[in-house]
Amino acid sequence: MTEHTDTTTDDETFTTNIYYGDDADASHIEDKTVAVLGYGSQGHAHALNLHDSGIDVVVGLREDSSSWSQAEKDGLRVTTPDDATAEADVIMFLVPDTIQPAVFEAVLDGLEEGNTVMFAHGFNIHYNQIQPPEYVDVTMAAPKGPGHIVRRDYENGGGTPALIAVEQNYTGEAKDEALAYAQAIGGTRAGVIETTFQEEVETDLFGEQAVLCGGVTSLVKHGYETLVDAGYSPEMAYFECLNELKLIVDLMYEGGLGGMWHSVSYTAEYGGLSRGDRIVDEGVRENMEDTLEEIQNGEFAREWINENQAGRPAYSQLKQRDEQHEIEAVGAPLRDLFEWEDDVNETEQTEVPADD
Repeated sequence: MTEHTDTTTDDETFTTNIYYGDDADASHIEDKTVAVLGYGSQGHAHALNLHDSGIDVVVGLREDSSSWSQAEKDGLRVTTPDDATAEADVIMFLVPDTIQPAVFEAVLDGLEEGNTVMFAHGFNIHYNQIQPPEYVDVTMAAPKGPGHIVRRDYENGGGTPALIAVEQNYTGEAKDEALAYAQAIGGTRAGVIETTFQEEVETDLFGEQAVLCGGVTSLVKHGYETLVDAGYSPEMAYFECLNELKLIVDLMYEGGLGGMWHSVSYTAEYGGLSRGDRIVDEGVRENMEDTLEEIQNGEFAREWINENQAGRPAYSQLKQRDEQHEIEAVGAPLRDLFEWEDDVNETEQTEVPADD
């Protein structure tokens, strides 16, 4: 049953459509062949979930791909990307963003009128790195979780929340097909949110840069450095600024900010409420707005595209600097001392490397 969520802000009201199992009509995909290009983190999850839902799936990989034999062992048909595209009705691009344009050009001749070109992230469509012909549908079905979670949730009878979006509706049935695809990978078991390519890309990049990947890691490192520079032990700084972060995030995930505040001590609650905005102040908000503007006007996209074309020199330097931070050297032996590290490693090993 579709739910319509109205959210009112200071400026306007937004209506969000959320779809569940009964909202999807499997007939829009059950008689079609789906080509999944790539068998990395998302690729293996989509292909296997589709297959288990009774969809005819073919995996498209390079002939020298290290994932070819694994996909065959998993019971899937495997062929080259151009051959997979030529026989498919729906072509899902799940190779990394950086190589998608080249893969698209390689398979373009195999596209037929009425086919669907599908993505799990809208970067290359929104920033015009891929420009599909006008005679195909262009849609998105994007689970909001890593591939091993998407697969695990499906196998356990549940699903991972997902997004759908339509960029080009040549057939007039693009949305119905995207929703049926999302159902086949388990998304409608949890809920599928309707969005647009622009909204998905810009919010996703902003979340990664300002909060989830960039903001949090920078905050952790600054907190660690502040304690160590003040004379506290690196081990204590690690636990207080990094290790315990998971506990807080889990509380927020389960109950929102209110649930987290309810679960911590009154001392922690008062300290956080009274000091949090001092640390992350209006200056940070201004930096976030600048970051969002760079995403909206395409500056970040151009920078990242040029970085890849140049062989990723800045990326390599930044990555090396982060890997050499003291918190990494302190954390590795600490994690080895605790039994829960075995559980973490076991979980990480279920992840399929992102390649192809």
